[in-house]
Amino acid sequence: PLDMRMDQSKGQTAAEFLAQASEQTIAEVIKTYGEERFAKQIARAIVEKRTLGTVLLTTRQLANLVAGAVPKTEPGQDPATRTFQAIRIYLNQELEELASVLKQCLQSLAAHGRMVVISFHSLEDRMVKHFVREYQQRDNLPAKMPVLAKDLPKPLLMAVGKAIKPSEQEVRANPRSRSAVMRVAERTAEPLGKLLGVS
Repeated sequence: PLDMRMDQSKGQTAAEFLAQASEQTIAEVIKTYGEERFAKQIARAIVEKRTLGTVLLTTRQLANLVAGAVPKTEPGQDPATRTFQAIRIYLNQELEELASVLKQCLQSLAAHGRMVVISFHSLEDRMVKHFVREYQQRDNLPAKMPVLAKDLPKPLLMAVGKAIKPSEQEVRANPRSRSAVMRVAERTAEPLGKLLGVS
């Protein structure tokens, strides 16, 4: 079934979203969360199918519709991957959940404790990278402001090494790791203060 909810006891299913949302909303979701350049064509195809009385009820129906709406992709690439990703992220509010979890991790870490995050698409990885950078570089003050170095806010996190991606050997052994990116950050000994606003 075309569901995609993490918690199937609440919220809108993917089938319900595609049956009710406007063409513009569907296109925006696919473009924003799937970074799909053919988002408009896919949204148009979904709505056209809907106006003909066809209700999308299965993942195969949606995959076939997307495949017919976009140019042929490279061998081995499923043209519907980005669309499925986008709808899933949107329905489950995954980026909002990630933002909340990152803050909770920082709040929970002891001094010199480490946070390890593995992301599987660029939107998640970008959020993690920016989060670490935000709490590592806390000197966002106006230029030429007369502040002594000792008075600058101290970092709360320090990135440990660079982002780690799977080797070719790992991808061969575990194809699902292909898009994985791992980032590690270490908590400094600085007190958190009232920075995070985590309830």
